[in-house]
Amino acid sequence: MSTWAIVGIVAATFVFMEFVAWATHKYVMHGFLWSLHRDHHRKDHYGFLEYNDSFFLIFAIPSMVLFIVGSLKGLHTPWLWIGLGILLYGIAYFIVHEVFIHQRIKWLRTSRNVYFLGVRRAHKVHHKHLGKEDGECFGMLVVPFKYFREARESMRRQTAA
Repeated sequence: MSTWAIVGIVAATFVFMEFVAWATHKYVMHGFLWSLHRDHHRKDHYGFLEYNDSFFLIFAIPSMVLFIVGSLKGLHTPWLWIGLGILLYGIAYFIVHEVFIHQRIKWLRTSRNVYFLGVRRAHKVHHKHLGKEDGECFGMLVVPFKYFREARESMRRQTAA
C-alpha cells in the first residue's frame, strides 16, 4: 500500500469520524443512553470523572480492534490505518472538548483563533439545553458557520474597544 493511500485512508477516516460523533451524540447520547450523558449537561457528578466519560469506549474499542486486526493482517490492509484515523480523531476530540472547551485540564485556556472560538461558542449553545430534547450543535470539529462569524465579530469588537 502506498504512502498516499495510507494518508488518504487515515484522513478520510478522521473526517468520517466527525459524522459518526455527530450521529452518536444526537441519537445515542441524547437518545437511549441519555442516562450516561445527562451528567455532562447538568454537572450532577462528583469529582473529576463523569458517567459521560464512558463514551470514550464507543470509539476506543473499535480503534483497538482495528489496530489488532490490522497488525495481524499486515501493513498492506486498511484496518490498521482506519484504526489510526479513529485514534487521531479521538485525540483531537479530547483536546478540543475536554481541554479547550470544558477545561478539565488547565491547558489552552484562551485563544484568539476564530475556529476555536467558534467551536467553543457552538458548544456553549449546545449546553444551554439541560434536557435531552431540543438540542442543537451536536458536532465537535464541524459546526455551523454562524458561530465562526459571531466569534470573528466578537474579536473585532474587543479589539475596537
